[in-house]
Amino acid sequence: MSQKRGRDINPFGERTYVFTPEDDPKKVNAVLRELWKKQEANQFGDDRYAVFFMPGEYHKSIVPKVGFYTQISGLGEKPTDTKLGGLYVNARWMSDDPKNHMALCNFWRGIENLKIQDDATWAVSQATFFRRMAVDGTLFLHDENGWASGGFIADTCVNKMIDSGSQQQWLTRNSRFGSWRGENWNLVFMGDAPGCDPVDTWPDRAYSSVEYTPVIGEKPYLCYDPKEGYYVVVPKVIRQARGISWMEDERKDDSKDTCIPLVEFYLADPEKDSAKSINAALKEKKHILFTPGIYELEESLKVERENTVLLGIGLATLRPVAGNPCVETADEDGIILAGLLFDAGPKRSEYLLKVGQKDRSHESSPIRLYDLFFRVGGASNQYDAQADTCVILESNDVIGDNFWVWRADHGDNVAWDQNVSKTGIELKGDRNYMYALMVEHFQEYQTLWKGDAGMCVMYQSEMPYDVPAQSAWNSYGGKVHGYASFKVEDGVKAFEGIGLGIYSYHRDTTLEAYSAMEVPDEEKVHIHNICTVMLDGNPGISHVINDEGDAVMSRGSRAIILDYRGGRIEK
Repeated sequence: MSQKRGRDINPFGERTYVFTPEDDPKKVNAVLRELWKKQEANQFGDDRYAVFFMPGEYHKSIVPKVGFYTQISGLGEKPTDTKLGGLYVNARWMSDDPKNHMALCNFWRGIENLKIQDDATWAVSQATFFRRMAVDGTLFLHDENGWASGGFIADTCVNKMIDSGSQQQWLTRNSRFGSWRGENWNLVFMGDAPGCDPVDTWPDRAYSSVEYTPVIGEKPYLCYDPKEGYYVVVPKVIRQARGISWMEDERKDDSKDTCIPLVEFYLADPEKDSAKSINAALKEKKHILFTPGIYELEESLKVERENTVLLGIGLATLRPVAGNPCVETADEDGIILAGLLFDAGPKRSEYLLKVGQKDRSHESSPIRLYDLFFRVGGASNQYDAQADTCVILESNDVIGDNFWVWRADHGDNVAWDQNVSKTGIELKGDRNYMYALMVEHFQEYQTLWKGDAGMCVMYQSEMPYDVPAQSAWNSYGGKVHGYASFKVEDGVKAFEGIGLGIYSYHRDTTLEAYSAMEVPDEEKVHIHNICTVMLDGNPGISHVINDEGDAVMSRGSRAIILDYRGGRIEK
């Protein structure tokens, strides 16, 4: 197979496969089947894989399935350069019931930069990415309407329909599709090509539409040219972006993407590298490409140079082993982190990722974060994973594109006093933008927003399931029942949130969360289309924002606020 032809074809190691159109389709499918068999139900395992397809048209029988901790990508400049027969990711492993195809735990996988010449099924939930894709047929986001809790699409063209089925929430950003079918609680569309988004909106339908993406540069991706070899494309930053970056008639701009030859990257290997060797490469002004695997870090990685790229493939995982952070960056322009899973380690960390300081503006060259996933607990190990906070964004002008920040509610060593973590994410910088922010089960606030002039589009959050008693979960020094999921701190003068869904499942005891979201009473603090849902269990959430909005106190009940500004509901 191609991955055996030497480092010129595959310099990324044994956990990466590189195929060409000349490879025997039977052998390619045999490898893909073996990976799926190994990874279909491997929810908390240690295996990580990347599969790359060289540009060209492949046999129609090649229809990949993408299991846990697996990334499948094309290596062309455009997705239409690399053509596969299909894509089918189902959800049959969680239940013995043949009619119960739940994708609620289909996490940690991704697909990028390919053309699918038929229908495709992508039945997934959080911590997944579907980027820079072309689909000739219909894209199904569910497996025969089994429950799903996703998710994220960006920079994608679907010629026919996207069918979201039972998806509870979703963000579709800067894409084009023939039509959309399906709704549940909170489906958000931003920057899509004109005429694509559903015309209905709340309260009649659970759709929110934002005409333009305020600022975005698409995620960096790997390419191959027979003459030049491998290189990483870093797409340009666009303001007021609409439509797809790789289609000639959309997002016209005179500026060019940046291409970085692979020789300028240090190829990290989880079997050989330590934090010291990776930091040495960073000091030598190298970018870092993390090949698939788990990196046990004895100290934090220090990103100190502007425009440095840290790119993971195959859900490369960073895990601290000495109570240290995983990554800390300086306050420099243009730093990029993409495609990484941060996994809390055996000793308590104060945080897993910290970005910059609030010292300067980066408006001309924003800091960009893509497909970053954070986990406290659940992994198959023998220790109690703990972290005070998963991620702290200190810098101004940060773009976050598809985050899942998760204190585990299931898996190994999961309990209120075991996988201890107070807060999911803190955003301290000004002009921070978060697109598809999903934060779940932390023991105090899920999200703390402290900076001015920020924006969050599509928020999904579940409050903790495992609170042992009301007395263990009261805020403001015990004066208020529960913690809001999303707190915009007093002193923030401007903030915008669009399409926010906050859910409760008080599994173990009767509890009250007084409010799902807390915001200051400022005219430039504007929340548009927010809902609360009581999933199951014990009651409940009493208010949606501050003291406003209906309570949800019975299974399946949903409360909404369409517009909240300046301390009041706007009619």
